[in-house]
Amino acid sequence: MSELRRLRGLLPPELQSWVSVEATTAVNPPLITSEEIGKDEVEVLIDMVKWEQLATDQRNLLFWHEVGRIQNDTIPRDGWEMAALAIGLGGAVGELWVQDGLLLVLALSLCGVSGWRLWQKNNSDKVAKELIDADERAIALATRFGYSLPNAYKSLGSALKAQIEQSPKKKLRSRYESRLEALKKSAARAKSKMKEQQPVEEY
Repeated sequence: MSELRRLRGLLPPELQSWVSVEATTAVNPPLITSEEIGKDEVEVLIDMVKWEQLATDQRNLLFWHEVGRIQNDTIPRDGWEMAALAIGLGGAVGELWVQDGLLLVLALSLCGVSGWRLWQKNNSDKVAKELIDADERAIALATRFGYSLPNAYKSLGSALKAQIEQSPKKKLRSRYESRLEALKKSAARAKSKMKEQQPVEEY
């Protein structure tokens, strides 16, 4: 419970009234995830067994990554698409039986729209971009909470490496690897920018 209280203290003030942090009770859950539990309420769920195997700095940056997803409004949602797809498919089969052309077209249209929406939501390039954007948010939040920029990058990088080593699923491991590669590039750009901004000494 003390760790959950500590994490709640790492929420930006503007999120503290509507974002909660809890230990998950699910079977074989992800390390950390978020879900909507009401119209204006989000819950961050953490697998405390896996969580406590990480160093504090690693936990902080992974937590801020999740906060970044909330700020970017990219947390997964149970939308209407799956229900619409099921209704559309059921309707299409039914209309084939009764041979009503107009209703068949409507049912197939519903299938098409819902299928396209599901593809958009699960498109790997889109998901990868959302995760990388959330990492950038995490770095910004870390500096807001007192981290130096190099330490923020280092902590998130080590957290991602730990997840790569501990992820048995190839798809999940690949996502972590993509995030780590993007983080390295971002860190290199930030380092170059910092050098440019340093004042030139006069001799």
